[in-house]
Amino acid sequence: MLQRCILRPYHVLALVLFVSASDDFDWTKNERTSFYYGTFPTGFSWGAGSSAYQTEGAWNIDGKGMSIWDAFAHKKGKIFSNDTGDSSCDGYYKFKDDVTLMKDMKFNHYRFSISWPRILPSGLKSEHINEKGIKYYNDLINMLLDNKITPIVTLYHWDLPQVLQEKYGGWQNVSMVNYFNDFANLCFERFGNRVKYWITFNNPWVRIRNGEHAPGLKLKGTGAYKAAHHIIKAHAKVWHTYDMQWRSKQKGLIGISLTADWGEPVDITNQRDIEAAERYIQFYMGWFATPIFNGDYPQVMKDYIGRKSGQQGLGASRLPVFSPQEKSYIKGTCDFLGLGHFTTRYITLKNYPSGIGDSYFADRDLAELVDPQWPDPGSEWLYSVPWGFRRLLNFVKTQYGNPMIYVTENGVSEKVLCTDLCDDWRVKYFKDYINEMLKAIKDGANVKGYTAWSFLDNFEWDEGYSERFGLYYVDFRNKNKPRYPKASVQFYKRIISSNGFPNQREVESWKRKAVETCSSSNQLLAAARRKSQGNQEHAGMQKAWPVHDEV
Repeated sequence: MLQRCILRPYHVLALVLFVSASDDFDWTKNERTSFYYGTFPTGFSWGAGSSAYQTEGAWNIDGKGMSIWDAFAHKKGKIFSNDTGDSSCDGYYKFKDDVTLMKDMKFNHYRFSISWPRILPSGLKSEHINEKGIKYYNDLINMLLDNKITPIVTLYHWDLPQVLQEKYGGWQNVSMVNYFNDFANLCFERFGNRVKYWITFNNPWVRIRNGEHAPGLKLKGTGAYKAAHHIIKAHAKVWHTYDMQWRSKQKGLIGISLTADWGEPVDITNQRDIEAAERYIQFYMGWFATPIFNGDYPQVMKDYIGRKSGQQGLGASRLPVFSPQEKSYIKGTCDFLGLGHFTTRYITLKNYPSGIGDSYFADRDLAELVDPQWPDPGSEWLYSVPWGFRRLLNFVKTQYGNPMIYVTENGVSEKVLCTDLCDDWRVKYFKDYINEMLKAIKDGANVKGYTAWSFLDNFEWDEGYSERFGLYYVDFRNKNKPRYPKASVQFYKRIISSNGFPNQREVESWKRKAVETCSSSNQLLAAARRKSQGNQEHAGMQKAWPVHDEV
């Protein structure tokens, strides 16, 4: 995990001072305006998201191959409480019920991912295509379209076929570029007549995590940069494959989903803090976005990693280099940018000596801080800082030529021992973050859609089932995995039906109605729990009775 510190109060006070900046993005212009009542442009798309490993379950059913997450989660001690995604939400079996819930919420779109090993168990198109896996996704896509919900499909949400990891070393090997292209091409062939929005990769930045995610490799700096280099090449190849072979027939769009926290300078009057904050964003989102939009890595990454590599006695930079042909091939391979965003950090300069070793985090020369006054729903990393969302959207607008943006992930989790479906903190989070997105659209950002994360409580990677992002609560202790609407379901449903925030009086009434609904859900869940507990006790008595009788 990232090292985190507490922001001292005087740092917050420093942010009210302003200076002029010379860059395209004005780091000193930080308007934190009051709530804006208004609606989104006509045709704005609303939905929610999920991913295959987090929701489908059925990990070894109907010919599915093993993924790196199947293998990783089965190792003791890797996941909180040794949870696995083996059954998760049972989305593989319950997708019809879930689409019915989406229809009730009046979703315009649903974002989900295709499990590579479910349709190609060995990872290779040339070896075996699993038609039962193909049928599952065909059935899901058809049902979504029958209910007038647009499918937005992610090709890679971290579940690489385990065979490719074992045989080739996964994304450390450039051969993955062609294997991923073959997989994507099969998806275009089988689903592309109905799917018009494709996302190649979800948040590849997560590859740098220090062994906390599958396949559990401690990549540090060099390995992470190498894997990212191959992922960027794979994205570009898939974009060109679609562009040349399928676009004219299928009329679809290809993008990538990049998640980024906002980085705000601790001291807005300090040029070194401003530069550190920009460095934070460039090492985070710019690492992938700048090659895809402009053809090469951000200059600040090349400068810092190159200098530190030289100080470490290396003959070349640890950051790989694109050839002139590759730069030209990669540049512009993005029809839309998928943007995930959850939280914000304050950023200040911190010099790390080159002798500290090969580390992505040390390469950046910065420290991340948080304000203890920021609302914290219990997650160790996610604080509610709505104004950072508007800042990030405006940064993307100025940095990359105002691309078409689909917000592909935005939401807040809770880590609570007791169950409460009246998630007022999530209602407030959605209200405030969506409103900042509306302000960014007023600023001129080209945002076309919003995807709440997540549709259901699901398997939350290394946190297992201890951290819940869902609009719908899933009772994982019940073998039927029933779904219960939280208050945020009703509140988000009202935002969708109104296409924004019509007026203060109406918006305030939404929360009252949402709380009334979640109170009913709480009662239903409690009753189901009592019934389940009673059945278990009854079964236990029946099992124990013969022993008691003998005594």
